[in-house]
Amino acid sequence: MANEDAKQASGLPTVDVSEYGGKRDGVRQSTDRRLFMQLLVFDAPEGKTADELAKRAADACARARVAAAVYADASRPRGIGLLTWNEDPSHFVRAVRPLFTEDDLARVSPRPEFTMLGRTYSTGHEPELEWALLRRPIENVTNERHRWHVWYPLRRTAAFARLEAHEQAQILREHAQIGMAYGAQDLAHDVRLACYGLDAADNEFVIGLVGRDLHPLSHLVQAMRKTRQTSEFIEKMGPFFVGYVLHRVD
Repeated sequence: MANEDAKQASGLPTVDVSEYGGKRDGVRQSTDRRLFMQLLVFDAPEGKTADELAKRAADACARARVAAAVYADASRPRGIGLLTWNEDPSHFVRAVRPLFTEDDLARVSPRPEFTMLGRTYSTGHEPELEWALLRRPIENVTNERHRWHVWYPLRRTAAFARLEAHEQAQILREHAQIGMAYGAQDLAHDVRLACYGLDAADNEFVIGLVGRDLHPLSHLVQAMRKTRQTSEFIEKMGPFFVGYVLHRVD
């Protein structure tokens, strides 16, 4: 209590880094837990095919007990993508990075322009907050039916941040309703990550789209172009990584 009084006396703003959801049993949900996800993209070294390297990467993840999805890069014959996740961001330094000291993985050619790192976040309305933050993203990327994944970063314009909260909510609702329509028909499901201060190019969000077929994922991106958020307030999108899941590691 003394510390709180001291903060108020100093005039400093209150800082709250918790995530909030909707009410359950009359109490608003809150948590300080969140999931981090990282995408690394690289090319196979000379003398190894991309499929061979993908199998090596999956085996290395299994030995290190690193949960992962390993992709074939649909846009590059020698390209591989590695998606990993954990609540502890040091996991990517302590467990994922050492994978690239092993054999063929030590000789890959990284493509840093496709590196994406972000954290799950709440909108404030989630009926099951911890499921939305911690389990839903994993369920989406590990679903055996969803072999096609598209990942991309984006940054909104500064003008969006200056809008009144009510207008922001209306813009985001339009965007969300389109996404929910695709999800309701099992055409596309999303993973939404915030990457403020985590992205080398100063992007704000990382978006993942997953589905059984590739065409609906492309169709969803096309449909979103007509929303106010995309047409008026997106400063930059991409690059887009299009991956086909070759291996999953639990």
